[in-house]
Amino acid sequence: MMGVPLGRSLVSDATICCDPISWFARAKLISNPSAMILGKPGLGKSTVVRRMALGLAGYGVQPLILGDLKPDYRDLIEALDGQVIDLAPGRGNLNVLDPGDALAAAERLTGSARTWLINDARQRRANTVSGLITILRAKTPPTDREESVITRALEILDDRHDGVPVLADLLQVVRDAPQDLRDAALDRGDIAKYRDITEGLEATLQSLAAGTSRLGKIFSEQTTQPMRRDRPVAFDLSGIDESQFDLQAAALLACWSTGFAAVNVAQVLADAGLEPRRNYFVVLDELWRALRSGRGIVDRIDALTRLNRQRGVGQAMVSHTMSDLLALPTEEDRMKAKGFVERAGMVICGGLPRAEMTLLTEAVRVTDAEVDMITSWQDPPAWSSDDEDTTPPGLGNFLIKVGGRTGIPIHVDLTPVEQALNDTNKRWRDADLAVVPDEILGDEAGGALEEVS
Repeated sequence: MMGVPLGRSLVSDATICCDPISWFARAKLISNPSAMILGKPGLGKSTVVRRMALGLAGYGVQPLILGDLKPDYRDLIEALDGQVIDLAPGRGNLNVLDPGDALAAAERLTGSARTWLINDARQRRANTVSGLITILRAKTPPTDREESVITRALEILDDRHDGVPVLADLLQVVRDAPQDLRDAALDRGDIAKYRDITEGLEATLQSLAAGTSRLGKIFSEQTTQPMRRDRPVAFDLSGIDESQFDLQAAALLACWSTGFAAVNVAQVLADAGLEPRRNYFVVLDELWRALRSGRGIVDRIDALTRLNRQRGVGQAMVSHTMSDLLALPTEEDRMKAKGFVERAGMVICGGLPRAEMTLLTEAVRVTDAEVDMITSWQDPPAWSSDDEDTTPPGLGNFLIKVGGRTGIPIHVDLTPVEQALNDTNKRWRDADLAVVPDEILGDEAGGALEEVS
């Protein structure tokens, strides 16, 4: 029994312990510390992730919730004495050109570690800017020349700008047209050609920097609350209206970039003996929203969320269905999105429609009996003539799959401690519970795990 007590076996009623970090580092059951969690809405996906995050926190692993749209995780992170960062119009900003602690950390380093960290910060910021441009241009990515101009302009900003730059500073560099930027644009010594090459980029950056685009000013002003590396963190995006699909997708990309950049800073400093080693459990929820936001975004997500299994980082990606992941404009993007499932160390499936099974079995080997089990869990609740709230038969049921091995069916029940921290689906609750007082927060992780096991 290695890992977080996740639930009870639907076959033997034994406690099943499972999380991607423990199964990778201790049990050696999976080849990389990652999980893909699939299931229809309302059947408990977030509950599974919260259970893992709470249990891993008890082992000293810091949960990082890099984008919480509902919010599903805020109460948990606050109970763990973590940092909740609000990001929404009028509530908080995230400057996509802010290198965070990367440049300051680089000053403490030497040699290849210093060079790597500076380049990583620069590439992540360039990638995020290009992602925002893709979303803003109705899913059309920047051209190769525009990508080169963005990357070189960021290098110029890092070398010449005092303080933390914002998108308006990047725009000004493009307008100033320094010679090394013109060389990156391949204008062949013709300033008129340079203006022609960068006109579209300048227009898009202008709308981003001025806050006149549908993304508003969230990404163009200085970061209101810098992310900490020494405690659990959740980015609360629930203030973004559900109708603002593009803004939700852009915010997820920006949070993922910021979070992974902070993790890299922490791990490089630990490698150099300058900070204590910290392990992280990174949660990427609502994956499908970001994937659908534009052509080539899947590549940017892959680049932003590169997982180095040697760096003590576990990861959970959460989405609804395979159809959501594969509803992308090109076959190339669809194959890359399917790769997120294929490369996951474990796949955890809640209730899914039978129509999903063909797509699922292309990525994960699932038996006919397992197909029947998964599809039965997505059935609606029984008809009821009284006023009592009825729950779907598959609520809390999941199948853990690792490669071609036989899946492990489990049922996840909430403990009273978790009920107090989990109000997103009142069907889980038998009665109203008071919020857990601050003075007993230190006992929550242990109490929840004891009740599960």
